[in-house]
Amino acid sequence: MTLALPTRWIEEWKYSDLARALGDAGFGEDSAAARLGPVPQGVEAFSLDEAKKPEWVKAHYGKLPANSVSAVSLAKARGGIALRVHKNKHVEAPLALDFTGHGHVRALLVLEEGASLTLLERCGSAETRNTGFEIVLGRNARLDHVRIAPNSSAVQVEEISMTMANDAQYRAHFANFGAKLSRLELAIALQGVGAAADLSGVSVLSGTSHADITTYVTHEVGETQSLQLFKKVVGGSAQAVYQGKVTVKPGADGSDSRQTAKALLLGARAEADLKPELEILADDVKCVHGAAVGDLDADSLFYLRSRGIPENDARHLLLHAFLEDAVAGIANTDLREMVRGMVSRALDKVTA
Repeated sequence: MTLALPTRWIEEWKYSDLARALGDAGFGEDSAAARLGPVPQGVEAFSLDEAKKPEWVKAHYGKLPANSVSAVSLAKARGGIALRVHKNKHVEAPLALDFTGHGHVRALLVLEEGASLTLLERCGSAETRNTGFEIVLGRNARLDHVRIAPNSSAVQVEEISMTMANDAQYRAHFANFGAKLSRLELAIALQGVGAAADLSGVSVLSGTSHADITTYVTHEVGETQSLQLFKKVVGGSAQAVYQGKVTVKPGADGSDSRQTAKALLLGARAEADLKPELEILADDVKCVHGAAVGDLDADSLFYLRSRGIPENDARHLLLHAFLEDAVAGIANTDLREMVRGMVSRALDKVTA
C-alpha cells in the first residue's frame, strides 16, 4: 500500500508535518514489535504474527475506523499483540506493554463485560514507528491506561481507536516528553448509555521537541460523559499541540463533555497550539471547552522569591503545581509517582 504522507496542508495535520519529518524514506517496510511484561492471571495474549487467529481476534481486529496512517500500519505490520481480559475478571496487577523497534506495529485490547485492567504503555525512545492500537470495552468494563512517551529524536505516530459499550469506563493519562515529531491520535466512540471517558495528559518539552495529541470523542448516544484536561510546559523552540474535537450526535441528549487545555511558554521561540472544538447536534447537553496559553504568574513568582526561594527553584515549584492536577488522577500509586518523577526530571531540563 502506498501512503501519501500527511502534510501541513491537511487541516488535521497543520501543526505536525509528517511528510517533512519523515522525508522520502517514510516509515519504510519494517515491522516493529510489541512486548509484554509479566502477564497477570486473567489476561489472554495472542501474537498477531500467528496466521491462525482465534475467534475473538477475528471478531475485533482491524474492525475499527482508522485514518490513512493507521490503515497502512494495519496493511504492513507483521508484528503485534492481541490481548483479552475475560468477562468479570478484575486484574489487579498492571500490565506493561512496550512498543519497540522501527516500522509498523499493531495491538488489540478487548475487555469483555465487567472486566477491568490497568495498562502501562511505554513507547521505545529511539526508533521511528507507526503504531495502530484498537481497544474494545464491553459493558461495564473499566480500563485505566497510562501511556509514557519519553524524549526521542525519532518520529513516532500512534492512533488509538476505541469503542465503549454501556457503562464502560476509560481513564487515561498520556505523558509525552517530545520527539522529532510525536503524534498520538485518539478516537473514542461512546456507544453505550453510561459510558465515560476521562482523559488527562502532560507534555514537558525542551530543545526542538514536538508533541501532538489529537482527540476525537463522539457521543453516539445520550447520558454519556467525556472529560479532557491537558497541560503543557514548553521551552526552547519546542512545539506542543492539542487538538480536541467532541461531536454530540443527533438524539444524544444528556451528554456531558468538558475540554480544558493550557500551556505555559518559557521562551520567546516556544510554541503551543491549542484547538478545542465542539460539534453539537443534540439539544439537551452540557458541553464546555477552553484553552489558555501564557507564562508563569509574575505575582506568584515574586511571592516565592520574597520568601527566600531561589528563582529557578520557585519556577520549578510553580510549574509542578501547574501540571499536578493533570497527573493526580492516575489511580495506581506506583504509576502516578513514576510519572511525577519523569515530569520532575523533564522540568529540571526545561528550566536549566
